[in-house]
Formats: sequence, C-alpha cells, structure tokens
Amino acid sequence: MTFPFQPERLDVAAFAQARASLSARDSLSIYERLTQESIGPTPDMAVDWSVQGEQRSAADGVPRPALHLRARCVVPLACQRCLGELRVPLEVDRHIVFARDEDSAAALDDASEDDVLALSGELDVRELVEDELLLALPLVPRHDVCPGAVRLSAQDADFDAAGDERPHPFAGLAALKAGKPH
Repeated sequence: MTFPFQPERLDVAAFAQARASLSARDSLSIYERLTQESIGPTPDMAVDWSVQGEQRSAADGVPRPALHLRARCVVPLACQRCLGELRVPLEVDRHIVFARDEDSAAALDDASEDDVLALSGELDVRELVEDELLLALPLVPRHDVCPGAVRLSAQDADFDAAGDERPHPFAGLAALKAGKPH
C-alpha cells in the first residue's frame, strides 16, 4: 500500500487541502541534533508524532494551509547541578500556519498566536518535529532534588596545600611592627 503523503517530502498545501494526517513512532536515534543534546545511548527511546492538515486563519482572517503538530518523547540530559542523568519528557502541541513567502510570514507572525512559516515546496516533517522538540528543551536541565549528594566546592587537597605555601602580604609588616616600641 502506498501513501499519497510522505513525511520526508510533504506538499503542505495539498496535505492541508485534503485534511490528511500522518503519524509515526521513530527511534530517537534518527533525530541527530536531538541525540547530540542527550547523554548516553538512546536506541530504546522513541519519538511519537502526528501531524494533521487543516486550513487555518492567521491574524488577517484569510484561511491558509496549516499543520497541527503533536510530538512527545523523553530525552536523557545531564543535570546541571549534579551532572547525573535526568530523563526530561518533552511534549509539543503546535499549530503552524504557512504563508506564501518569507515577507508574508514575517508580517503575519507578529500578529498571530500561531507559528507562521513560509511555504516552500516540500517539507520534511521529521525535521520540523526535531526543530520543535529542540525548542522545547529546558535551558538548564536539573533535578528538583538531586538523587545523590551534590558537591558544591571545586577545591581539592592539592589546591588547599598550594594556598598555604604562599607568603602572607602583611607578614613582613607584622615583623617590623613587633620590633619597634610603641
């Protein structure tokens, strides 16, 4: 069975006109940029996504081709407090309206609640899914409460020993002062 719409080369205008839908469950490892953000291997982790074509009005009230994108996954990130693994659930639910060119998209995007992109030939849905999931990543991933003790000092024994060897700047002044009567 062949599908009229392929996620690698989606004709957004025709997809929206047909009110078609696509969905998939992909391995997280095929999303290269998202995998680069994760720590450790991700072969058993998946990205679930679906996209629904629709006609949607932007700020000017004119119906345009649009996609309703939903995606979810769990990404293992490094906690910035304890540096341990933190599994972060990501979820995206967006309406994306497509304008005929970049100038129209920029003008509509400022006044629209939906994201507005320029309609340019064919769209790679998986690339769009990855873009949206990357935007959903936390800026500073961290546990609410880290599972182990968090070391809050960067000093070690060698560092402390090196600090004791330095002469104190006022040691000479104290010696001079001790030798003079008041």
